[in-house]
Amino acid sequence: MSPTTTGTAPEETRRAASARTPAAGAPGPADQLTTAAPPANASARPDAPRSGRLSGALRRLPHLLLHAAAKSAAVLALLVLWETAPRLGLVDRTFLPPFTEVARAWWELAGDGRLLDNTRASLARSFSGFGLAVLIAVPLGLLIGWYRPVAELLNPLLEVFRNTAALALLPVFVLLLGIGETSKISIVVYACTWPILLNTISAVRNVDPTLLKLARSMDLSAPRLFQKVILPSSVPVMFTGIRLAGAVSILVLVAAEMIGAKAGLGYLINASQFNFAIPQMYAGIVTISVIGVAFNQLLVTVERRLSSWRIPLAG
Repeated sequence: MSPTTTGTAPEETRRAASARTPAAGAPGPADQLTTAAPPANASARPDAPRSGRLSGALRRLPHLLLHAAAKSAAVLALLVLWETAPRLGLVDRTFLPPFTEVARAWWELAGDGRLLDNTRASLARSFSGFGLAVLIAVPLGLLIGWYRPVAELLNPLLEVFRNTAALALLPVFVLLLGIGETSKISIVVYACTWPILLNTISAVRNVDPTLLKLARSMDLSAPRLFQKVILPSSVPVMFTGIRLAGAVSILVLVAAEMIGAKAGLGYLINASQFNFAIPQMYAGIVTISVIGVAFNQLLVTVERRLSSWRIPLAG
């Protein structure tokens, strides 16, 4: 064997051993297997936030139940008083029957379809008039509130009509438009227009002047100024008028349906009174109250959605 071969063999052996031995700090095969292997509880990790939310909801459940009980305590007290007062002889049960009798009458009306038919007729008229009032009053209120010449031109006319009650004009609507659907929807439009219009005008005129100055300093055009400053700032006050109009649309319609209507909750209440079906009359009144509360909550939800930028983040 030559000296060269003898000298190079140990060197090649050392190089091969160093290639098989990982350097200090470098991951070896065992480390690579450990790194590549998923942890034993990896499948449970996606469920951890869900379980955390569930446990948080369970912890908040007693507080939510207590809050709901506190909000409904007054209503429950009224129902208890309504049930016990006629039975104890505090009021004449002929004219104010117990609540259980009213609930039974409501169930009978719902069962034979009369309640559903009359409610559908009233909601169609009420929502039609309310929607038309919003479409008319909101743009007109923005125009009057923003442009002073338009306000000066229309203010005398607005003052005349805003102080004229809608029910006082009901005979006029019936004489001009008949006793059909047109007169009923028109009286609802008239009654709903004024709360929306006046609150929209007030909302535009009371926009924070500092916001307007900042927007004008950024050279915003008139459409962008309306979109970015006027409309967002006007939403809360504007929706106050819209919610008032939602209640007015139902109340005025009930009065209008008592004149010449053949369907609707107002017609149901009036016919029940004439037939001395007192529990059915109160069932119609309760239905109107429930519809009003539900409609108001719907408008509150829409308002919160549109003005969510005004609500501070939790935490």
